[in-house]
Amino acid sequence: MKKILRTQFLILLLFIQAATSFCSFSTHAQARLQQLDDRIMIDLANNRTPEQTGFFMFISKNLMYGNVGVPAGLLVGGIISNDKEMRQNSLYVASSTLLSYGFTTLIKQIVKRPRPFIQNISITPVYRPGGYSFPSGHSSSSFATATALSIAYPKWYVIAPAYLWAGATGYSRMYLGVHYPTDVATGAVLGAGSALPLLFLKK
Repeated sequence: MKKILRTQFLILLLFIQAATSFCSFSTHAQARLQQLDDRIMIDLANNRTPEQTGFFMFISKNLMYGNVGVPAGLLVGGIISNDKEMRQNSLYVASSTLLSYGFTTLIKQIVKRPRPFIQNISITPVYRPGGYSFPSGHSSSSFATATALSIAYPKWYVIAPAYLWAGATGYSRMYLGVHYPTDVATGAVLGAGSALPLLFLKK
């Protein structure tokens, strides 16, 4: 148990170091990265369609149905079928998602990056959420759920839809104008990484 806690602590330190390194880039590197982020966001905003906006708004707004529904479904299925492994995997998926949420919240408070539409008035969002931008919480939690589920059930028919959903969720945050690409990419890595220190929960 001590070894597991030590591993989790080391991974947490790595995540914090990665977050703080975002703040320690050279001014030139930060400016170049920010310009790229801005260009992508403006291009996405200029090419929105009503159909795509409706779809990505639906994906983004219904995130919790996936994050809560997947472990809840495993738990119910495990209880009904008296399957201990399925119940244990439910705990693993839920714990991975919760861990990613904790990491994301901590890093947001360290970095305190403004939302794209606050930092650059040329970026027009579909709606205006509050809070900080880096990293994307939607991306981290959806990738945590997808990764834990894929590790628990390493079948193509589980992995493909899980990551398709997570990828669509991450993209929706950029499309809607509420997160930069670097927010989404970091959130995806953070979420996927959150499933690793909890492997001891998987059966």
